[in-house]
Amino acid sequence: MPAGNIEKLRYAIAYGADAVYLGTTDFSLRSPKSGNTITDDNLKHAVQTARNAGAKAYVTLNVFANNEIMEKIPAQIELLQEAKPDAIIFADPGFYHILRQKMPGTQLHISTQANVLNYESVKFWRDKGISRVILARELSLREIEQIAVKVPDIELEVLVHGSMCVAYSGRCLLSDYLTNNERKANQGNCYQPCRWQYKLTETRKDREFEITEDEHGTYILNPKDLALIEYIPGLINAGVHSFKVEGRTKSVYYASLVAKTYKTAIMGGSPDFEELLNAGNRGFSTGFISDKPDSSHYNYFSGKNESKSIFQGLVQDKIPGNKYKILVKNRFKPGENTDFITPQQCVHAKITEIFDLNGEKIEVANTNDEVLVKFDNEPENWQWGIIRCKENTDAKTETHLCGGACN
Repeated sequence: MPAGNIEKLRYAIAYGADAVYLGTTDFSLRSPKSGNTITDDNLKHAVQTARNAGAKAYVTLNVFANNEIMEKIPAQIELLQEAKPDAIIFADPGFYHILRQKMPGTQLHISTQANVLNYESVKFWRDKGISRVILARELSLREIEQIAVKVPDIELEVLVHGSMCVAYSGRCLLSDYLTNNERKANQGNCYQPCRWQYKLTETRKDREFEITEDEHGTYILNPKDLALIEYIPGLINAGVHSFKVEGRTKSVYYASLVAKTYKTAIMGGSPDFEELLNAGNRGFSTGFISDKPDSSHYNYFSGKNESKSIFQGLVQDKIPGNKYKILVKNRFKPGENTDFITPQQCVHAKITEIFDLNGEKIEVANTNDEVLVKFDNEPENWQWGIIRCKENTDAKTETHLCGGACN
């Protein structure tokens, strides 16, 4: 699972992740420069936090590196030597020799950005001592199975869920071009122009004519998100060792729901696809796994991440009087119906009362507040609890009505 910060790392593991992947500021394809992120200063702590929770931590060095970036590698290697991740994920062959020389005891994984599409490429990396190859997203289930048969002595990883890129294996220059090289997609700073709304024009005799599907234009470059939950048994049978989820910039709510759903599938249970719809998405497709994508694999109407639920808060503690201390993520009030989710359970509960931290009753819990909440129903174990409501819109009042039982 992705770990954009330590909070997401902890929740992803609590909800079922066996491993998390982290990115640092200058060497990752998801590298925000500010905010609550993984940085050089907390990388070692993040790795140790994952290990203490019983999971592995992988660090990504998967940028497309120019000479300027290559000059920064020695200092980054020193940081990695101190942090001691379980593996390093990289794409550029230029990183190979220094990683092998400076970190001989650390496993190396080849990133999906390396665009490995065939068994001969997998053999090449196996012969270099690579322990795992994260295959390109443009492979079918049949092709993955063929690779596993041809090269059985290396681990294969497949990306199964998350945002898809309009470019082949993510090798996109749209962001570079449309921002005058200020937001380089393959150096961790993609502006996501594939999510923008576009209008096409045609020039005839110096006159410009607009070509649109409707008065709003269309999101012609906006692929739906990948969701291979139904293919997990087939991928296991095909010889895949590891499943990867995209989303280091997504919320802790997304990380938790997706981890729980895919872990259920991996363990042979019956995953609830509806839970994936409750996490942010642009609609779902199955990518290249069975057929080549057609127009149905694109969302032509919106570039936004939509969710069928509202993430209301994180449960931080339980205090005497059956009150739960909650960090509010989205505004809520007494009387609202919620889902109280934990790694083990999901129970339907109504918010009966809300108090501030001084014990004074209040009528609204606002975003980023810390409040005390009483419910009319509780799970057996509150640790790692998440509160959410299902989003239904009343057209007359334009207010959100939260209700519905857990799926």
